[in-house]
This record gives sequence, structure tokens and C-alpha cells, in this order.
Amino acid sequence: MSIRIIRLPDVGEGVAEAELVAWHVAIGDRVGEDQPLAEVTTDKATVEIPSPVSGTVLALGAEVGTMLAVGAELIRLDVAGGNAEPALPLPVAAVVPAPRQVEAPAPKAAPPPTRPAPPVAKVAPAPAPAPARAAGEKPIASPAVRLRAREAGVDLRRVRGSGPAGRILHADLDAFLRDDGAPPAPAGRVANTAVEEVRITGVRRAIARRMAESKRRVAHFTYVEEVDVSALEDLRAALNADGTKIKLTMLPFLMRAVVRAVAEFPQMNALYDDEAEIVHRHGGVHIGIATQTASGLMVPVVRHAEARDLWACAAEVKRLADAAREGLATRDELSGSTITITSLGALGGIVSTPVVNRPEVAIIGTNRMAIRPVWRDGGFVPRRMMNLSSSFDHRVIDGHDAARFIQRLKALLEAPAMIFIDG
Repeated sequence: MSIRIIRLPDVGEGVAEAELVAWHVAIGDRVGEDQPLAEVTTDKATVEIPSPVSGTVLALGAEVGTMLAVGAELIRLDVAGGNAEPALPLPVAAVVPAPRQVEAPAPKAAPPPTRPAPPVAKVAPAPAPAPARAAGEKPIASPAVRLRAREAGVDLRRVRGSGPAGRILHADLDAFLRDDGAPPAPAGRVANTAVEEVRITGVRRAIARRMAESKRRVAHFTYVEEVDVSALEDLRAALNADGTKIKLTMLPFLMRAVVRAVAEFPQMNALYDDEAEIVHRHGGVHIGIATQTASGLMVPVVRHAEARDLWACAAEVKRLADAAREGLATRDELSGSTITITSLGALGGIVSTPVVNRPEVAIIGTNRMAIRPVWRDGGFVPRRMMNLSSSFDHRVIDGHDAARFIQRLKALLEAPAMIFIDG
């Protein structure tokens, strides 16, 4: 037996560690050169790790959800035997972190009372739980099944696998979700007291860390202003009526307004290195667009928005959002923003308190648009109104400057022709 240890490579951008989010192979599998072995995720993107050689999997170096340092052992392969039967795998405990505790069986129900009780409808027995796996043993499933399980918050150790060697199939996960998702028992029946543990992994873990770090280190303050977008909406409808170009939403207008405003307030288009206590003001406006995906919040970046017109901004936003939602966005497309825009669309509510996308110093948030009565010329008139809820890093942005910046955005959005005037 000739053993080859594959270690976590440097995935770029100075990343020192990555989270293991999926295995593409199992112990005993034959793998070919360049075949994907596993997926890891960093703060920026998910990366597949290919095999540099052909061989047979002897041992997996970590469980899904484990944070691995660059250079840490990822997998062991037997690279000598060709198609021969693989040798017995190495003890898992030698290469896998301490195993999780196997769930204890649920306590038995108390015996029924001795006195006669009125008859009740029989309760169908719960499905048999998956057989307990040995300590350290990991469920075998394809990446697609693991992704579905993560999104549904299901621990695959609880799912009985019907495939070869106990592999968990989509049908097994369907059956588990169907049986485990039964409605609460009616009065008089035994209640479901199960508690589900959902491990925070992958993109969600990265989001949690970044948000917590931002709230710990950034002195947030939020400024809210209402904007009359009636004229902007009329202009948008007129431009969209042409039908020859990509459909315009509110977002590209706001992007162009941000470009105009930061030219007058360059301190907003900046990154703050709080370790070195240096603010880096950028000439290029690289706008992060907060985008909701199945895996969580991502921020793809429209680079050099100052060099794009409305339709170019709209096209790039659509391309990046589609890539992020399909899991195809690259690390470069998810990094390098200098100011961020966030919106919940129709769910935007009246006011929000967005979290600054550190090390940026400003984030612009839009709230729900609604027709509201506005007092003008001695009477109330219906106007399309929308609030801007924006947050700033108060360590380097003064409240007065933040207010002037938002007032400039308000003026540009309320008189949208100014967005197209240079100078």
C-alpha cells in the first residue's frame, strides 16, 4: 500500500482556513486525477478541491462543518493498487476530529393510568429511526442530497439510507421529511417533543461571523429619510416602454445617484483598516449589491459603476445576481466592494437598520415604496414615497456628513434628470 495524503490547498486571497461543506467521495471509492473530492467555503465563495492523483479513498480527514487550516490533512488515498481491492481503511479516529455524541434514545412514555379512560383514536407509530451509526461514522450521500439536507436543516445521521452501503438517496430524504414533518397531534394525543439541532455551516456560518464582527467593531448609526420617487417612477416607466433594452428597476437609478453623490462625498466610498487606522478612499465606485440566495446573503460587486450607464448597471446586476443564486459567482465577483446597497423589495418595511459591510463605511438601504398623502400647495396630494435607511461607521463618518450625503441622494432621486447631467 502506498498512501498519499492530500492536504487543503491555498484557495487564494490570503485565506488561512476554510470550512468543509461537502464530500464528493466516500471511503472505498476509486477516484481519478482531477476528480472533485470535496467542497470548501471561505468568506467569499465555495471551491471544489480536485484530486491530484488517482487512487482509492482510505480515510476522510474531517466531518462536514469542520474548519480546516490551509495545509491540514483533507483525505488519504491508496495510490498503488490500481483496480485492486483497497486495503482496510485507516482508523477514522486517527484523521477525523473527535466524534460527535450519538443521540440518546428518547425516554419511554409513562405507563397508562390504571383507572379506566375514555377510548381515543389510535396514533400511528412513528417511523423507525435510522440505525445508530458508530462513533465517528459519517452518513454517505451525494453532494446534492447533502445540500438539500442542509437547506432543510436535517442532520443526515438521523436518516436511514436505502442505497448501496447505506447511502442516503433523495427518496430517503423525502421519506424522512414527510414523516418527520407531520402536523402536531390533536388534543388528547401524545405531543411531538422532538428538538431539532441545526448546525450552522457553509455560507450561513460565514455570514454569522461577518455580521457579528461588524457589529462588534463598527460604531453603527442609522439615518432615515423619506424620498418622493414619483418623478423617478414616471421616468422609469417611460424608459421601459421602449422595450428594446433590459428592464429597468429602481436599483440602477439608485446606483447612478450613488456614483454622483460619492463624487461630492468621497469619504463614503472608502474602506477603513481599523488595525492600521487608515481610511482608503477609492476613485472607482465598486457597488456591492446585497442579494438573497438559497445559501444565505451574498454581496456580488458591480465594479466601476461610474463607467456604466443605467442599462449597463441593470445588466451587470442581473448577471451577478443570477450567478450568486445559482452558486456560480467567483471569489472576484463577491469581493472588492467600496459601498453597498441593500433592499428587501416589497418586504422592505418602513424602516430598517442595515449592518455596514465592513471594512466599508456606508451602506444604503431602500424600504418599501407606497403611495402616501403629501401636503403641497395648500392641500394633500398622492405621491409615491420611499424611505432610505442607511447606516454608517461613526468612527470615521460624522453624522453631519452622513446627513448631507443622504440629502444629496434624495435630491438626485427626486429630480432624476440630474442623474444624467455630468459635472
